[in-house]
Amino acid sequence: MTGEAPSRLRGLLRGSAGIAVAMAVMNVATYGFQMVAARLMGPSNYGAIAGLMALLMVIAVLQLGLQATAARRISATPGHVAQIEQVILAVTYKAAFVLGGVMLLVSPAVWVLLRLDSIVPAILLAVAAVPLTIMGGQAGILQGERRWLPLAGVYMAVGVPRLLIGTAFILWRPSETSAMFGVMVGLFVPAVIGWWALRHGRDEGETSEDHLARPIVRETLISSQALLAFFVLSNLDIVVARNILDDHNAGLYAGGLILTKAVLFLPQFVVVVAFPSMSTVEERRRALVRSLAAVAVIGVVCTLGAWLLSGIAMVFVGGDGYLDIESDLWRFAVIGTLLSMLQLLVYSVLARQGTRSAYVVWLAVLGLVGASAWIHSLTGLILAVTVVDGALFVLLLALSLWRMRLPAPAAPAAPPV
Repeated sequence: MTGEAPSRLRGLLRGSAGIAVAMAVMNVATYGFQMVAARLMGPSNYGAIAGLMALLMVIAVLQLGLQATAARRISATPGHVAQIEQVILAVTYKAAFVLGGVMLLVSPAVWVLLRLDSIVPAILLAVAAVPLTIMGGQAGILQGERRWLPLAGVYMAVGVPRLLIGTAFILWRPSETSAMFGVMVGLFVPAVIGWWALRHGRDEGETSEDHLARPIVRETLISSQALLAFFVLSNLDIVVARNILDDHNAGLYAGGLILTKAVLFLPQFVVVVAFPSMSTVEERRRALVRSLAAVAVIGVVCTLGAWLLSGIAMVFVGGDGYLDIESDLWRFAVIGTLLSMLQLLVYSVLARQGTRSAYVVWLAVLGLVGASAWIHSLTGLILAVTVVDGALFVLLLALSLWRMRLPAPAAPAAPPV
């Protein structure tokens, strides 16, 4: 009996259900770090950390683009897995160091934009971009090969070390630099796990010009562009808050965004489960509608919980220092629900290899930037973000359903005997 529990857990993680468990652990740990940082650092100082984490999510689009490209190509052409793995890893390492170098060059701008105490946190952010990007290529290979156990380990290693190491550094010295250093160190852990899982070489398989570096880079850039639009939109509001509100109100808004991000990432497993079905012409419409319904139900439950149990929700947002936003918590949950459904729509676009719909997201980004000129209060910012996200959701859903209106092509007739 003593060995049954570990064996059952190992069996769970080896299956696709293990990804849902691992992602849940990752999101809870990531949320836990934000909660600890908000409580230990207070609204004024936490606003800067929230801005750095938002920017980290934006630059992670290259990681996600590499992962989507690797997973799609390996799943579609398993006979070319050796070639794809070799090229993906080569492209990944080059992309990681290029991105790290670019972020290092723009670190003075990050320092000014986020109004950091010094340039050091911006430099640490640039270093963190390297293992973060490397992890994306590794995770995509594991996902395409359906190696769920090591992929689950990579996902869990994204969140747990951040919580443990980041909290330790904040307790040692509650500053922007200490918090960002903990995040940077923690991001090397999943990259090491990915390297360990892929350390053995592969026998040479089939090769194709379709899987050379240039087409892989092209597909990665297309996917990353669509994801970049979404992550810029979902993280732009904290940058706006840091520039139009005072430190206290910007910190309050950042505290509310902890709940927004929790609601955004809670149904993330739905995207993982639905993505294969959304990739097929026959199933994509039904999969999208059902997945949106599932995400909406989760969002409604979270919103009602934030409204009816706002006192309990405040414990997770940051405590007494954030009491001024208690009555607005349900609004932050609504924003999180809209963003989670928008994320599903964006991945639906990637699944059907669409590109034009991403331009609509960029229009929403411009709309929020333009609206910021008339925003002068925390409540006004919440309302503006809700309106922009809601309008984008309606428009993008209409476009997606219109694109999917055509029936599946008929199967070719069998040749005569």
